[in-house]
Formats: sequence, structure tokens, C-alpha cells
Amino acid sequence: MPQHRTTGGGATAALVAALTVWSVAGRPAAAADTDPLVAQLRAAAPGATVVVPSGTHHVHLTLSRPVVLKGQPGAILDGDGTGSVLRIDAPDVTVENLVIRGSGRDLTAMDSGIYAEKSANGARILDNQIDDSLFGMWLNGPSGITVRGNRVRGLASLLAADRGDGIHLWSVHHSTVADNDVSFARDGIYVYVSNHDLIADNHVSDLRYGFHYMFSNDNVLRGNRTERTRGGFAVMQSNRLVIENNVSEGDSNYGFLMNFITHSTIDGNRAIRVASEEGYVTGGSAVLGGDGKGLFAYNCNHNVIRDNLFADNGIGIHLTAGSTDNRVYGNAFVNNRIQVRYGNRRQEEWSWQGRGNYWSGYLGWDLNGDGIGDVPFVPNSDMDRLLWIYPNARLLMNSPAVETLRWVQQQFPVFEHPHVQDSHPLMTSPFPLPSERS
Repeated sequence: MPQHRTTGGGATAALVAALTVWSVAGRPAAAADTDPLVAQLRAAAPGATVVVPSGTHHVHLTLSRPVVLKGQPGAILDGDGTGSVLRIDAPDVTVENLVIRGSGRDLTAMDSGIYAEKSANGARILDNQIDDSLFGMWLNGPSGITVRGNRVRGLASLLAADRGDGIHLWSVHHSTVADNDVSFARDGIYVYVSNHDLIADNHVSDLRYGFHYMFSNDNVLRGNRTERTRGGFAVMQSNRLVIENNVSEGDSNYGFLMNFITHSTIDGNRAIRVASEEGYVTGGSAVLGGDGKGLFAYNCNHNVIRDNLFADNGIGIHLTAGSTDNRVYGNAFVNNRIQVRYGNRRQEEWSWQGRGNYWSGYLGWDLNGDGIGDVPFVPNSDMDRLLWIYPNARLLMNSPAVETLRWVQQQFPVFEHPHVQDSHPLMTSPFPLPSERS
């Protein structure tokens, strides 16, 4: 249903300082004008602070001049299920301490709890609670914004594909999105053609992708946590990223999914208990042949993957489609059902300057006590490759016949395929082992 803008005439129009008020479906604009909040905003000068009183305000607002809109405890802006509840269409606006709820459900119109226009440069969206909205926030091109300390809850009653994202960035540059909590949206934080941004210390859960990057360069993704998502960190078609100290725990299918990523650093992250969707997430045990990849890299080159923990996953790391020339060292591979799946056509060395990775299945020794194994470690054999091609053969994985074939291959490597080798495996894990973790 179309919304009707109301403005004053003559001298009254000159007093409209901060926003335009839109009608709520089924309510005339005059009824919305009776809300005391409207009178305060009309009297506000640029740079003023307008305090939203406690109670529910059935309004759709557009902030068109730089003001601070700050809620008292219990202050609620309710869109009654139509349109976007609050629009920001001016630079240097601050919105804080509000409960914003009840947007419309039109994906094409991008109905949101908060919709920031391209003109909203320098906006600050702080410590708000956004409930029952299709998109929690849609940030449509502003730069230099700060989104911090917000709690976003999407429309859990809808299928994931019919929901919007918790926080959606489109062409947003030099901005910070930090300390937010997002759940029951489609993707938690979606970053598209946005550069030089910091995405830090956010917690997301119960989503499709926790963090979804597309065509975004020179960003930092730091200290974030995902739980119960179908893919924790999906990072695609991007360059020169710093992905550090993030945690994917109990996600399904993928902890870190990387597609066409180059010249990036993946450092200090943890992917723990990532299983097939039929596994940990749904409350059962991992199914035979299910993936659950701690890190999956498709056509990713010239990256540094170091000091990460891949523990208790279906697969620790899966590299394929030409994912070569990556520097992989200092990582810990602990109790993954398959430590590495490698599908490329050239052999790779996974150590750097005499430092390799820790492998929970390594049976070598360290005679000189320098902490580096004396025997190179090869995580996959030709028998592993056969099991990948014929997954039903896993039923025989621990049979005497398979063990004999593995031994024969080690002793007489007649047919050697390209594989990963760690020439300097670490004897101790840089991370606490499962029995040592709290």
C-alpha cells in the first residue's frame, strides 16, 4: 500500500527540521501527527537531540537532517507490518537505544527496520533492538558509518530464503560494523561491493550464512562468532582481506567457505565441530559421507593460511579447482574425520621457513627435541582418493584389506598422485587439545 508524506505549509514547512512522517497502513497521516514525538522532531534544529519517550509509537519516520534520535527505556517505533520503519536520509545522524519493529515483508522494496540512504554518510546506529523486520538494516551506499551494539532478530516464521539479511551493506566504504548480535535472518551480515570496512566482534546464529562477502576488497573480518548456521563465513570474489580470530562452532556444511579469494590472510581462526547438516546442527551424529568442512577453498590463490584450528570437523580443509600457491603453516588439525581433501594437480608443500602444522594423526618422532617432526607428514594417500571417489567404500575403511593396501602404498609408492606434504610437522599443538579445552 502506498505511503503518504505529510508536511506543513508556509511557515510550518520551514520548521520541519529532522524528519518526514509517513502514515501507517490503515491510519490517516493526521493520526500519526498526534504522536508527541512528531512535535518534538518538527521543532528540532540540526544537531539537536530528540528523546523518544517510553511507549509504542506507530510511525514511519525519515530523518532528513542531522539529529540524534535517542530512546528512553521502553521506547518503541512500530511499523505495524508495512514499509521501512525508520529511514536515514541525511549525514551525521545518530539513532540509539530504540526498539524498532514491524517492517513490511516486501523483499523487492527492501523493507527494513532501519534503511540508510546513500546520503547517510557518517551515520551512527547504536545499541538498538530490531525485531520482526524483514531486513534488520539495509545500508544503501553511505560511507563512514558506525553500526555498533545492536540486537537484530529476523522473521523466524518465514523460510530462510524469504527473509532479509540482518545487516546488509551495499557499496558501504570506510565503515565499522561491530558488537552486534543477529539471528533468524537469511544471512547475518551481508557485505556486497563494500571496501575498507571493519566487521568485528559480532555474534550471529541460526542463519543461512553467518557472514557473506561478495566483491568486497581490503576489509578486515575480526573476532566474530557463528553458531548453528549452514555456512559460517562465506567469502567470495574478494581480494586483500584480513580474516582473523573468528570462530565457527557447531555450524553445518562449512565453517569458512572461500571462493575466488586472493592475496588474503586467514589467521588465528577456529572451525570446530562443523558437520553435515544432518549432523551436529540437527542434534544427531555426523552421517557417513557428510562433508562438514572446516575450510573449503575453491580457486583461491596466493593466500596465507596460518595459526588456525580445525578440530572435530568432517573435513579439516578441502582445496580444489586450482587452489594452489597458498602458504599453509602453523595450523592445528585435530580429530577431523578427514584432515585434508586435496583435489588439485600439483604437489603442495604445507610448511614455511621450517615450520609446518600440527596433525593429531602424526606418528613421527623428534630426536633432537626442536619441536619439529623428523618425518614428513602426508595427510592423504591414494586409498583416500579412492574413498572420495567411491564414498560407499568407507564401510571398509578400517578393514584389514584397506590397512594392507595403505601399508603397501607407503612401502612401494609406484603410483603417486599430487598431494599435500608437510615436511616440518609440529609435535605439539599451538591450540589446546579437546581434552584441555574448557
